[in-house]
Amino acid sequence: MPFHYKLQKILEIRIRKKEEQLQEVIKAQEEVNRIEYLIIKNREEIDNLSKQMRTADPMMYEQYDKFIKHLWEEDEKLQQQKLEAIENLNKEKELLRLREQEVNVLDKHKEHKQEEYIQEQKARELKELNEIGSQKHFLKQSAQREEQELSENK
Repeated sequence: MPFHYKLQKILEIRIRKKEEQLQEVIKAQEEVNRIEYLIIKNREEIDNLSKQMRTADPMMYEQYDKFIKHLWEEDEKLQQQKLEAIENLNKEKELLRLREQEVNVLDKHKEHKQEEYIQEQKARELKELNEIGSQKHFLKQSAQREEQELSENK
């Protein structure tokens, strides 16, 4: 009879939850990456605008200043979003760690139960072999006694 783990369904559910949590971590990491990309693009735009301002008509300086100020405010918002996204990512990673721990606990339990099962199987096989050996020994002794009785009767 093959090994059957009684908590296999629970283990499968925990594995599924762990995989779902891994997807959440990936999404959170993608969000952090997206915000970092927006920050880089915003900074590049600020740099480009600053360079353009040097060669622009002095009448446009005020408009450039307003737009650069707006871009810096956008940068601050993006930095705040990045901090929030990193915080969310850390929370998701912690949940993933807990899910992995839950799976590992059941995996170890399953391994332990499988080892117990193997030991029980070995003990049963040894018991059966001992019984077979004992039966053969008794049959052999019975045969020897019968031969002795036959030889004595002759």
